[in-house]
Amino acid sequence: MCTEQELLDFMRETAYKPLTYKELEKHFGIEDAEEFKEFLRLLTGLEQEGKVLLTRSNRYGVPERMNLLRGRIQTHPKGFAFLIPEDKEHPDLYIHANDMKGTMNGDIVLARVSAKNENGKLEGEIVRIVKRAVTQVVGLFHNHESFGFVVPDDKRITKDIFIRAENFKGAVTGQKVVVNIVTYPEGRTAAEGEIIEILGHKDDPGVDILSIIRKHGLPESFPGDVLAEAESAPDTITEEEIVQQGRRDLRNKVIVTIDGEDAKDLDDAVNVERLPNGNLLLGVHIADVSYYVREKSKLDEEAYNRGCSVYLVDRVIPMLPHRLSNGICSLHPQVDRLTMSCEMEFEPGTMKRVRYDLFTSVIRTTERMTYTNVRKILNDEDPEVAERYSSLVDTFKLMKEMALGLRSMRMRRGAIDFDFQESKVIVDEQGKPVDIVKRERSIAEQIIEEFMLAANETVAEHFHWLKAPFVYRIHEEPTNEKLLTFMQFASNFGYAVRGKGNTVHPRALQTLLEEIRGSKEETVLSTMLLRSMKQAKYEAESLGHFGLAADYYTHFTSPIRRYPDLIVHRVMREVLENDGALPENRYDSLNARMPDIASQSSDRERTAVDAERDTEKLKKAEYMLDKIGEEFPGIISGVTSFGMFIELENTVEGLIRLSDMTDDYYHFHELHMALIGERSSKIYRIGDEVEIRVARVNMNEHTIDFELVNMKPRSAERVSFVDARGGPGAGPGRNAARKRKKLNAAGRWVGIGGGGGSGSGERSGRVGSDGGKGGGRGGAGREERNDRRKERGAGRGEAVPVELDGGFYNSVVSGGGKRKKKPRGEAESVSAPLPAEAPKPVPVDAAGGSGGARENDKAARGKRRGAGLDMWGLPRSGNYKTIDDEADGGKSYGKRKGRGDSGSRGAGKPSRPSKPLVKPDAAVPQQQQQAGGGEKKPRKRKKKKE
Repeated sequence: MCTEQELLDFMRETAYKPLTYKELEKHFGIEDAEEFKEFLRLLTGLEQEGKVLLTRSNRYGVPERMNLLRGRIQTHPKGFAFLIPEDKEHPDLYIHANDMKGTMNGDIVLARVSAKNENGKLEGEIVRIVKRAVTQVVGLFHNHESFGFVVPDDKRITKDIFIRAENFKGAVTGQKVVVNIVTYPEGRTAAEGEIIEILGHKDDPGVDILSIIRKHGLPESFPGDVLAEAESAPDTITEEEIVQQGRRDLRNKVIVTIDGEDAKDLDDAVNVERLPNGNLLLGVHIADVSYYVREKSKLDEEAYNRGCSVYLVDRVIPMLPHRLSNGICSLHPQVDRLTMSCEMEFEPGTMKRVRYDLFTSVIRTTERMTYTNVRKILNDEDPEVAERYSSLVDTFKLMKEMALGLRSMRMRRGAIDFDFQESKVIVDEQGKPVDIVKRERSIAEQIIEEFMLAANETVAEHFHWLKAPFVYRIHEEPTNEKLLTFMQFASNFGYAVRGKGNTVHPRALQTLLEEIRGSKEETVLSTMLLRSMKQAKYEAESLGHFGLAADYYTHFTSPIRRYPDLIVHRVMREVLENDGALPENRYDSLNARMPDIASQSSDRERTAVDAERDTEKLKKAEYMLDKIGEEFPGIISGVTSFGMFIELENTVEGLIRLSDMTDDYYHFHELHMALIGERSSKIYRIGDEVEIRVARVNMNEHTIDFELVNMKPRSAERVSFVDARGGPGAGPGRNAARKRKKLNAAGRWVGIGGGGGSGSGERSGRVGSDGGKGGGRGGAGREERNDRRKERGAGRGEAVPVELDGGFYNSVVSGGGKRKKKPRGEAESVSAPLPAEAPKPVPVDAAGGSGGARENDKAARGKRRGAGLDMWGLPRSGNYKTIDDEADGGKSYGKRKGRGDSGSRGAGKPSRPSKPLVKPDAAVPQQQQQAGGGEKKPRKRKKKKE
């Protein structure tokens, strides 16, 4: 009987051609009936997992030989997605929204490469969905009587979930619910689900955090059998256990824990001492959790599923029950605890490691120290705290010396040290945020950080050369494309990154960070460098850690809250108990499991990070709710094509939308990561300081909108087309506006306003430049407006200046001179100025101009506007000519079929004059009026009967 790996390897051979199950049976020499049944089960299972495919001719082959890719889908809120291939060497595949075939975020699919775009990126389409990742959805319920919809909280699920009336389960509009998906989306059909849990109304206390917990599938409680196993763990350690296991007794050493004030799971302790030979000895002692969590136990299965502890704003979701994490596994002071120890000896000058030892041990910590108290002893030299811990002061001073030496050694070899500010949201008993405080990274945090890094590297190196099955923490080198982009970006500030060919050593990047420290560009370059890096993850192979400039690295120091650390301890104990080697059968079984454990741990870690970020964003948005209208200083933390992100002193981040930057038209320059004003040349880039005002807080999206203080409106010097034409309530202007709306809705002309407020801008679905309402400019997006400006200015070889756009064009387009600027606040007149010898005035027409004057002074009017422009200073062409000509007093430029020279319908018949908007005596000269001040009314002529 062949194994799964043998079968897949055979199908991946170059000479392999798809075979039927009978041909495969013959090839592998399967004759026994039971073996044949088992072989068919194997084939069927591999087909269901998408690892092999069954063709139309009932032949089996692997997807990669059929030009198909197997991978995980990552969807975007806008509808498109990327396929992350399981083949790590293959680039990601872009999937258009129309080619999604009902897939949802996280699904395992098979896709086919269909094209390559102009940038060389691969595009593809979904062929088959192998495994669904989303089975439950959390969202807001809307009741429509006979049916309902749930709007998902996860914006990567782009379609609402349809709910039949019989599946409401008592839910009402406005409640957060958990939905079990019954049928998945197909084509334009939405997914259908049934409500299985009602979390409560969206405004109820605690429902917001609970929704995030359900959204990410985080378990709130432990199953009964897991708790029962945890309860069976002992409360104390006996001497018989210590002797029986042969543990090294370290209870006479001065060992301390250093953690935060609110930490309850103390899993690491340290001690240092100066040896007689002058070298420094560092001991790192980690709680031996693997002794209590046995392989394949209920506790182990639950820890594997959870992957890690999750630290939300108002609670902790632990990986292990409190009975273990806060009890027998926690290194409380003055009690015996079982540990895994790593002792390292360093030379005091170079901090070169000259010796190390790994062993099982038992310790009794001397004191439970906090970061605050250690900082007060070492930095603040607080006499009260120093007196309280007088016996440990010298120990802490030696720890400081050793930690700074280790850090200096890391920096010399090229480790990259990002020093970004972190914060913590403080909430009250009801879960309402009351404050945001920064997390300090003092010498106390650095001591523990350096000691843990040294232990992790030592353990990883030992097991790498032992060639034992292991889980490593890796950080791959950034791609050449991203690295090149960063180097070009840094060169704009006058900095050069040294490297050989297409590779850059991390030391060169750290050198750059040291050069920019304290400069104005420190934030911008540090942020861009971090974004060019790949994410660290777990792997069964030791591939090195780029950020730490370490050849070997693992996670060994937190088995209470990370499953990979627990696995590392389990392998360590088994190797130490078997005289430094694993039995052959254990080697194979562990080696087969490690890739899956590494992948699961990486996935769960990303889920935990996403959940922690979601709760932090939620509470920060809630904290800023009552700050709307207040002004704060901030720093630009990100620049995009749709605006810029601003970070406040309390680490709250908000967005200033490009549509709210109304003093100029801004262009996004990706290489410089900057917004540059088209007219003023004002530049906004990462790291600049700005003054902002809190404008809006969206609690549904957990987003905050800022606006710049003293932002001058873009429309201050521009004429509103709606105001100029009299709005939608004035004679022919109203009809013209209505016609323009019809054309806009039909897509025949986009970009020229009409109607006020919502108009065609809302129909086009784009945000207008003047506040996003679509008035005046038709609501077209900024990019389209820029394109139109370039088209209008094509005759001059350059884009039309902003001060000319949106007002009167005059003769600029037709080759005339520059438009004269008017003083700020002075309204521009719509009607033409009277010539030197003005004709007699006539009644004003409904459009706000002088109809008779226009007809009698055609030459003057043509000279003012230019041959190719209408009364609004815009080019006369296409459908637009018809509309605005009619708005211009019903006059048509040029002869058309069915019209005379006067522009009226019919063959040369005069058009009926429009009714005056003002009384005749205010417009007609006195000599035309009667003595009584009245006006002669024309007699009505009766139509003769034929």
